[in-house]
Amino acid sequence: MLRILRAVETLGLPDCWVGAGFIRNAVWGALTGQPNASSWDDVDVVYFCRSDLSPSRDQALGDALQAVCPDVKWSVKNQARMHIGNDDQPYTDTEDALRHWPECCTAIAARCADRTIALLAPFGLDDLLSMVVRPTPSCASKMGVYRGRVDGKRWQRRWPMLRIDFAPP
Repeated sequence: MLRILRAVETLGLPDCWVGAGFIRNAVWGALTGQPNASSWDDVDVVYFCRSDLSPSRDQALGDALQAVCPDVKWSVKNQARMHIGNDDQPYTDTEDALRHWPECCTAIAARCADRTIALLAPFGLDDLLSMVVRPTPSCASKMGVYRGRVDGKRWQRRWPMLRIDFAPP
């Protein structure tokens, strides 16, 4: 994980983090004794930059990361434009964008900066550490999206002890 965080750090992107399943799966794997629960088949890199909203920039950044870590499947997204596809008001920064992600346990990110690991968790760590999946407050009005993710991700198949909740905190 540190190799991935350091690779992202070299990009020097503003308000940049690695989040979602990268953190969630590693924590759930550690809690359940499944050391291979962390996989690099979808590493979400999120940053916030209003000056260049082009998807082609995200692609170029992903390509640069791919060259450094070819065993990782990178997904790079500028959160300054993601509100459009999510039918939300514009986000103010990456933390605000995380508040609009579907699940509280997934709305977590980390970054490496100056040899220090920082965490960004707008809903805290309780759901993640308790293995609870629940919608974020902003997703309460988009329960179809939440249910679709719960069904599509099949988390309970991998971690049967998960508790799936359909009420936001």
